[in-house]
Amino acid sequence: MNDLSKKPVRTRIAPSPTGFLHLGTARTALYSWAYARHHGGQFVLRIEDTDVARSTQDSVEQILAAMKWLGLEYDEGPIYQMQRLDRYQAVIDQMIAAGTAYRCYCSPEELETMKAAQDARGEKRRYDGTWRPEPGKVLPPVPEGVKPVVRFKNPVDGDVSWDDLVKGTITINNREIDDLIILRPDGVPTYNFAVVVDDWDMGITHVFRGDEHINNTPWQINIFRALGAELPAFGHLPIILGDDGLKLSKRRGAVSVTAYEDDGYLPEGMLNYLARLGWSHGDDELFSREQMVSWFDGSHLSKSPAQWDPAKLEWVNSQYIKQADDARLAALVQGQLAKRGIEASVERLTPMCTLFKDRCATTVALADWLAMYFAPVNPSAEDLSTHVTEAVKPAIGALADKFATVEWNKVAIQAAIKDVIAAHGLKMPQLAIPVRVLACGRAQTPSVDAVLELFDKNMLIERLRSI
Repeated sequence: MNDLSKKPVRTRIAPSPTGFLHLGTARTALYSWAYARHHGGQFVLRIEDTDVARSTQDSVEQILAAMKWLGLEYDEGPIYQMQRLDRYQAVIDQMIAAGTAYRCYCSPEELETMKAAQDARGEKRRYDGTWRPEPGKVLPPVPEGVKPVVRFKNPVDGDVSWDDLVKGTITINNREIDDLIILRPDGVPTYNFAVVVDDWDMGITHVFRGDEHINNTPWQINIFRALGAELPAFGHLPIILGDDGLKLSKRRGAVSVTAYEDDGYLPEGMLNYLARLGWSHGDDELFSREQMVSWFDGSHLSKSPAQWDPAKLEWVNSQYIKQADDARLAALVQGQLAKRGIEASVERLTPMCTLFKDRCATTVALADWLAMYFAPVNPSAEDLSTHVTEAVKPAIGALADKFATVEWNKVAIQAAIKDVIAAHGLKMPQLAIPVRVLACGRAQTPSVDAVLELFDKNMLIERLRSI
C-alpha cells in the first residue's frame, strides 16, 4: 500500500441509480463524508450509471434528494460515468497497447460451453484464456462481424494483499480470479474497470464500501497496478442485517432513505442512528454531526454485521424531536397534515409542538396528535361508555356554558374546570377525562388546561355540547 499520509484526503460515494438510496449506502456515505471532514479533505459524489438497462433518472433524483435531506454535502459532483465513455476508451486503448488488456471474441454460446465443461469436471468457473495473448501462442482467427469484449490480463501467479481499514490484512491468490471483462461490445465499461479509472482520475485516497466488494478488490488492485496508479486505502464495512437476521438490500426488505423522511424522522436522528450501525465512540449514544466529525478518524469500525433495530431508531429520533426547534417541527408537521388534507398554520402549530413533542418519536406521531385541533375526532365507543356517563353529562354541559364566557387562556380554563368540579361534587379525573375524550378523541393527554387552551374556543364548546 502506498503512503497516503501526506496526500489530501478524498473520499467518495458512488451509488448506482438502479433503485433508491438504501440504508447501507447511506451509512457508507456518512462514514465517507465524516472521514473526509475529519481530515479536512473532500467528499465526491459519483453516479455509477453504466447499467444502462436498469438506471433511471427517477433513481438519480431520489439519490440526490436523500443526500440533501441527510445533509451530506459533497465538494464535487454528481459525476456521471456515462459522460466519461471517451476517457474509459482511451485507457482501454493504452492497456491494449501495453499488453495488459486484450480483445476476446468468444461468443456467449462458447462461454456457456466452457462453463458447462468446467462444471462437469468439478472445476471453478473461469475464463480459459482462449484469446489471451502469450509469447509464442497462436490465437484463433478473428471471426467476421463479431464485436469483441476487452478483458484485463490478470496476473496468473502471486497474491493480492491489502491492509483493510476495517478487516485488517486480506490476501487473495491471483489463481482465484480470472481475466475479467472490462469493456462490453457496446463500448460501455464494466464496474471493476470504471471504478478504478474513476478513483484514479478523481484522486480518491480512501474507499469505504460494503464488504460484498471484497471479492472485487483484487481485480481492482491489479488494474490500478497495471495502470501505474497509486492505490487508495480500502475499508470494507460489514452488512446491515434486518430484524429477521438476513441482509438488508434493495431486493430484500430495505427501505429508501427518503421513506424515513416521509415517515417523520429527522435527518440528525437518522444520521446518529446510522453512525452507530458499525462504529462507536465509547458509550456515546447521542451526538451531533460536529461531534461525529471530530471523532471519526477511521478507527473503532466494527468487523461484525450490524442489526437494524426500528425501536432503537425511534428512541434516537425521539431524543432529537425533544431537542428540535418548535417552529421547525411545526413546519414539518404542517407538511404531514397537508398529506391528510388538513390545513394548519405554522403559527398555530408551534405551541402545539411545544406541548406534545415529548410524547412523540416522529413528526407523523406529532401530526397524529395535532390533527385533533383541526379535524373531527372519533372517540371509541368504549371510551364514551366508560367516561362520558349520564352522571357526568350535566357537568360537561355546565363547563361548555362556562367556557363560553371566559377569557381563553390556561388560567381561566383551569379556574372554570375547578368551579364546575366544586359545583357538581366531582373530582378532577371525573370531569377531565370525559372532556379529553370528547375534545381530543382519547382519554389520556398532557395537562387538560394546557391542551384545551390550544383549541379554537368555539370548536371545543361544540364538541362538549355534542353529547
